[in-house]
Amino acid sequence: MLDSKQWTRTLATAASTLFFALGACTEKNPTDATEASYKTRPIEADVIYFVLPDRFANGDPDNDTGGIEGSALDHGFDPTNKGFYHGGDLQGLKDKLGYLKKLGVSAIWLAPPFKNKAVQYHPGGVSAGYHGYWITDFLDIDPHFGTKEDLKQLIEAAHGLNMKVILDIVANHTADVIKYEECHDVENPNGPIAQDANPCAYRPLGEEPYTAFTPKSEIGIKNPEWLNDTRFYNNRGNTHWEGESAVYGDFAGLDDLDALNPQVATGMIDIFKYWISEVRPDGFRIDTVKHMNDSFWQIFVPAIEAHAKAEGIPEFAIFGEVYNLDPKALARFTHEAAMPAVLDFAFQDAARDFISKGAPAQALQTLYAQDSLYSEATSEARRLPTFLGNHDMGRIGHFLSIDQPSDDDQTRFKKHILSHALLLFARGTPVIYYGDEQGFTGDGHDQDARDDMFATKVASYLDNDLIGSSQTTAVDNYNDGSAVFTALQKLIHIRNSNDALKFGEMEIIGTDNPQLFAFTRIYKNHQVFIAINAGDTDIMTATPGGKTGWIDLIGDTGIQGEAQLLVPAHGFTAVKTDLTQAK
Repeated sequence: MLDSKQWTRTLATAASTLFFALGACTEKNPTDATEASYKTRPIEADVIYFVLPDRFANGDPDNDTGGIEGSALDHGFDPTNKGFYHGGDLQGLKDKLGYLKKLGVSAIWLAPPFKNKAVQYHPGGVSAGYHGYWITDFLDIDPHFGTKEDLKQLIEAAHGLNMKVILDIVANHTADVIKYEECHDVENPNGPIAQDANPCAYRPLGEEPYTAFTPKSEIGIKNPEWLNDTRFYNNRGNTHWEGESAVYGDFAGLDDLDALNPQVATGMIDIFKYWISEVRPDGFRIDTVKHMNDSFWQIFVPAIEAHAKAEGIPEFAIFGEVYNLDPKALARFTHEAAMPAVLDFAFQDAARDFISKGAPAQALQTLYAQDSLYSEATSEARRLPTFLGNHDMGRIGHFLSIDQPSDDDQTRFKKHILSHALLLFARGTPVIYYGDEQGFTGDGHDQDARDDMFATKVASYLDNDLIGSSQTTAVDNYNDGSAVFTALQKLIHIRNSNDALKFGEMEIIGTDNPQLFAFTRIYKNHQVFIAINAGDTDIMTATPGGKTGWIDLIGDTGIQGEAQLLVPAHGFTAVKTDLTQAK
C-alpha cells in the first residue's frame, strides 16, 4: 500500500500522461475489446462521430463537380470557397473507416447524403449544397458524394467493422425552389428582389398564403413527383423564428412542407422506408424537428421504427434536432412529439459554461437534476446525444479560444481534453464532431465551423491553429498519433470498457468547491467515480462515502485502496470499484 503522498504523485503523473498524450495506451490495441454487435447494441452504448462527407476525405476526384457542366455557380465545386463543395465524398469516408475505428468510435452520423440543389441564391449571396440540407431528389444520392452503391458499400464496410451508420434526414423542407409572385420577379426569380434582407415576410395563418410558382428552369426537379406540387407547402414566407412562424414559415427561404397534410406524412414515411430497405442504415438523425407539428412526428416515428424492425433492425436509433437550451422544452418532444431522443443542447450550453467560461458547477448539477423530465420509454436521459459543438453553432476549440483568450496553448489543450472527458463519462450518447480529435478550432459558426480534414484551400481555414499540434490545415489531418487523438482515444477506450459509463445511473456528488463537478455511474455491481476540475489549481477530494478499494482508470497504475484523490488543475480523476468488494 502506498502512502497518501505517493498516491497523489502517482495519480498526478497518470493524469499528466493522459493530458499530454505522450505515451501509448496501456492496452496493445484498445479497440479490440469485445463489443456487442451493431445489430443489437443500444445507442447509449455507442460513441458517435458526426461528419460532413464533403469536408472529410476526397476518395474520388472524378465526382467533384457532380457531373454538372459549367462554372462553380452551376456545379457548386470551388475548394477555395468555404460555402461551396470541396470534394469530399462517400468513397473517402469509406477509405478512412480504419482511422475512425482506431479512434474508438462505434457509430458514424452522416450529414444528409441525398441529392441537393447544387447552388442556391439566398439573401446576402450564393452558396452550394455541400452540407446536404437543400434536397431536391429525396430518392437519390448527391452526385458530388457518389452513388447509392457507394452508400451501400460504406454502410456494409462499417458493419464489417462493427460500426453503425446513422443518416441525417430532412422532412421539414426541400431546397428553395418555390417562389412567390408577391415578392419575386416571375421572369427573374433569383434577381435583385430575392436578395433583399427579407423579401417574403411571414404571413400569419389568418391571412391568405403567398401565390406560389415554380421558375421555368426548375419545374419538375424534385423527386418524388408529388414534391413538385406547390399545394403541399405552407407558402407563408420566411419564418422569423418565433410563434407560429417557426412551424409554418420557410426556414431561411427553404420550401416548407405542410406537415398537417396527410399526403405529406405518407409521402415522407415512404421516402425514408425506402432508404431503410435500400441501404440498411442503423438510425436517423432528424433535422429541424421543432419546425414541424407534433402530430406529424406522432405518425412518422412509429411508422419508421416498425419498418426498421420488420427489416431486421431492432435497435434503429432515432434522435431529433430541437435547438433549445431548456431541458423542459427539449423533454417535451420525447413526450408530445414521440421522439425517442433529442440532441442535448442543454448539455452543450452547461458544459461550455463550466469548462470554457469558468462558471460554477451548479449549472451542470441543475441540468442533470432535470433528467426525470424525459420520457421513461427512452431509458430516461441516457439516450440523449450529447455534444460540445457542431456544424451550426461552432466547435468547442473555438469556444475555448474566445471565452478565455488569455489561456496559453497548454491550458487550452487541457481544457479541450477535459471537456471530452465530461462528454464521454457523463450520461448520454456522446457525439464527437469531426476534426475535434485533431484539435480543430474553426473561426465561428456555420461555414466557419466546417473545416476540411484534407489539405484545405480556403484562406480563412488556412490560418487556423490546431489545439495540441504544430501541424497546419494546409496538409491532411488524419494523424492517429497526435496528442489530441491519442488522448481522446484513451478516453473513449475507458468508456467502451466500462458498462457503468454507458448504462449506469448518474448520481451527482455534492462538493464545496464550485470548480469541481463530481458524480458516480452505477451499473449492476460496478461503480465509477468521476471528478472534473475546471479550475487552475489542484483539488483533493474524497471518494463517495469514504470507501476504499477503488481502481484507477486513467493510467492502469494498479494502485487501489485510498479514499482521497487528487484532481489536477483542468483535469479529472476516474476510478472504479466493485460494490461487492468495496469497504
